[in-house]
Amino acid sequence: MFTTSEIEAFAKGLRCQLLRPGDGNYDEARRVWNGMIDKRPALIVRARGVADVIQAVEFARQSGLLLAVRGGGHNVSGNAVCDGGLTLDLSLMRSVRVDPKRQSLRAEGGTLWHDLDHEAEAFALATTGGLISSTGIAGLTLGGGLGWLMGSYGLACDNLLSIDLVTAAGELITASASENADLFWGLRGGGGNFGIATSLEYRLHPVGPMLGGLIIHPLEQAADLFRFYEAFTREAPDALGSMLLFVASPEGERVAALAVCYNGSPEEGEVLLAPLRAFGSPLTDTIGPMRYTQIQQMFDEGFPAGLQNYWRSSFLEYLDGDGIEAIVERFRQAPSPQAAIAIEQLGGAVTRVSAEDTAFNHRASRFNLLILGMWPETHAKAENVGWVQSISETLAAYASSRVYVNYLGQSGDEGVNRVEAAYGPEAYARLVALKNKYDPENLFRLNQNIQPTTNG
Repeated sequence: MFTTSEIEAFAKGLRCQLLRPGDGNYDEARRVWNGMIDKRPALIVRARGVADVIQAVEFARQSGLLLAVRGGGHNVSGNAVCDGGLTLDLSLMRSVRVDPKRQSLRAEGGTLWHDLDHEAEAFALATTGGLISSTGIAGLTLGGGLGWLMGSYGLACDNLLSIDLVTAAGELITASASENADLFWGLRGGGGNFGIATSLEYRLHPVGPMLGGLIIHPLEQAADLFRFYEAFTREAPDALGSMLLFVASPEGERVAALAVCYNGSPEEGEVLLAPLRAFGSPLTDTIGPMRYTQIQQMFDEGFPAGLQNYWRSSFLEYLDGDGIEAIVERFRQAPSPQAAIAIEQLGGAVTRVSAEDTAFNHRASRFNLLILGMWPETHAKAENVGWVQSISETLAAYASSRVYVNYLGQSGDEGVNRVEAAYGPEAYARLVALKNKYDPENLFRLNQNIQPTTNG
């Protein structure tokens, strides 16, 4: 492991704070978004720049310490922190620089989506990002990156231009279409398996005022609503991003809701969405002109830090009225008012990127199912986890063999087979070859891990 003198020497070589148990802000620094995760690292390095990242990687490798990497700390699996090891915290590395002439942006690895969106919006630009603005850009992008603008512009990883990466050997390299291109392929969907992204460069797109909001229906209308919605979205333009949600209203009533974002003029959006808004007997319709940053923050209040979280997810081969009825029945039984189920619409530009072009290769599915167990009480884990698992089992007949790596839970719960299922055999073999090259000792293993064949 390490001695006190070695820690002191390590601390002197850093430009940043090195925290240990008992330090004043240690407990704050070790907390992540998922309140179920309660881990105590031996050391927390709060990096200020690339030099700190390199030194932390070298110290972890040489001392044999388990290494966790924290960007936004939002991923439900909680891999951003570890027991007894070294947590490398990038949350202070959040600078963002926009190049409006090139319509591009470079952001540090600890940047959150609301940081990036805020800077880009000043130039009437944006790129595909996550659905919760407190999510870190690096983790979401490296796993693929679903978002409101994916129908128009593809996934977050489809808009990557380059990545600066610190490898397990402590080297800073750049990956792009013209430099380390095979690694660049793997970084677009392969997660944090190959190094630490210290900065990411994105392609930006012009955006203006949009139309967004929710149409809320009684839960008993959900099956008819889905049938109409499924047919409607088959013919909808790329500019429409949407999802069907099963949530509790602010008044505590369980409802079905359509969330939409139209990436075009509000006037065009009003015409397009008129049939969707006229369907059935909505309880509430909040759709109106919004800025993209407002749409990006539309769900933030419903996903506060500190709740207990357990999720399951699958891409859907198909879904019919019987499947929706099964969801409704199970949703009525949810043990927590914070529990939710989302059916996310894919398609558009996502499907026009070849499956071979990025490690994220399950582009044909029309929908992704996400079951969100969320609850405040630590003692209620068994019933909430059981509820999530029961829905997943009930809907297994509708599920694809593929799964979205960013929604996978802790590896001990999901298992290596689920990680392989995120890619399929050919892509997974290619990712293993990259792992063998860039991280043969599996230093970066606190993630949805691609295990090297050269290790053991």
